[in-house]
Amino acid sequence: MSDNGKKRRSVNNYGTRRKNIVRRIVKVAAWILGILILLVAGLFTWLTVTEYKPADIETIAVEGNAEPVRESGAKEVTLGDRVTIMSWNIGYGALGDNADFFMDGGKGVKTADMERVMSNLKGMATSIRLLDPDIVFLQEVDKDSARSYEIDEADYFTRAENEGNDKQYQTSFAYNYKVKFVPYPVPPIGKVNGGILTMSDYPLSESERRQLPCPFSWPYRLGNLKRCLLVSRTPVYDTEGNPTGKDLVLVNLHLEAYDSGEGKAAQTAMLKDFLQEEYDKGNYVIAGGDFNQTFTSIDSSMYPEKPNRWHCGSLDTSEFSDDFQFIMDNSAPTCRSLDQSYADADKENFQYYMIDGFIVSKNISVNIYNTIDMQFEYTDHNPAIMSVTLE
Repeated sequence: MSDNGKKRRSVNNYGTRRKNIVRRIVKVAAWILGILILLVAGLFTWLTVTEYKPADIETIAVEGNAEPVRESGAKEVTLGDRVTIMSWNIGYGALGDNADFFMDGGKGVKTADMERVMSNLKGMATSIRLLDPDIVFLQEVDKDSARSYEIDEADYFTRAENEGNDKQYQTSFAYNYKVKFVPYPVPPIGKVNGGILTMSDYPLSESERRQLPCPFSWPYRLGNLKRCLLVSRTPVYDTEGNPTGKDLVLVNLHLEAYDSGEGKAAQTAMLKDFLQEEYDKGNYVIAGGDFNQTFTSIDSSMYPEKPNRWHCGSLDTSEFSDDFQFIMDNSAPTCRSLDQSYADADKENFQYYMIDGFIVSKNISVNIYNTIDMQFEYTDHNPAIMSVTLE
């Protein structure tokens, strides 16, 4: 064979080998892609099958014994007595002043180690004990979540408040975030089991979970919250100790945060209708928590929203009847942005919000209301506390 023939054969063999290598690479890549597609499809199938689908209304267990000590000696809500109520979004114990969070423009996903979570929980429990409210609304309370190291925070607060305290709280807990595995971002959030907790120094006759509209469709709703109202009732007595036949209706809430606005509107409309219905029955009504909205009746101009930050939205108080009062204290912000940590930030130019407060029926007098400025040491929210009298 001539040298030219040998060269042509060598070139042909090289081309064949190259084609075979390319085919193998394409085949391996196809297998890898196919496996990834199967894994993703399997994940979404699993999340769909295990999706948390609560009923519209569910009865919630009331736990513990309420044995308050009062000047009157009464163990029930009595007309003319002062009642103190507190609301605090505890940020699942992991959103202290060191934290930033990816959903607000930060980078953090798991925003605290276990030691910091425990430190935050202890600080908040101590603060609640010092403020000594009769009724406590807590939001973002985890029970078994990867982001808070599987700590049962509802049990932690109940034990912390009942041990060595004259007050013995009864409690109700409702899930609003229950996902086997939240697959985003990278690294992923993982398992979440969290909700809202009501603690009452007064005996609770019943509690129920009322599902709020969810603005997210499949598949986005699989990793999102299923928000609700936690409605608890305690009977009201007159000054002679006789039942009035009316209830103090306590509504703990945490409304939509990361929607485009329609979720907040639908949830607020449902809240409005429920509150009006209860007031029309002659009941005394207090709804409180994290509205993720500023009341339009409140001057929040001292906390202007900056560009490229989370937008909180507005709750139009004029859409409610004159049967309700809207309570927020703007002397201190109730929430701070999580686009960066707070500890070493420029406090003067930070992004603050007014989103935590109360809606109170007009048959209740509001004596004192304060946002307690705790410099966001333990969570990204400040606690709000209110003293009221049932007329």
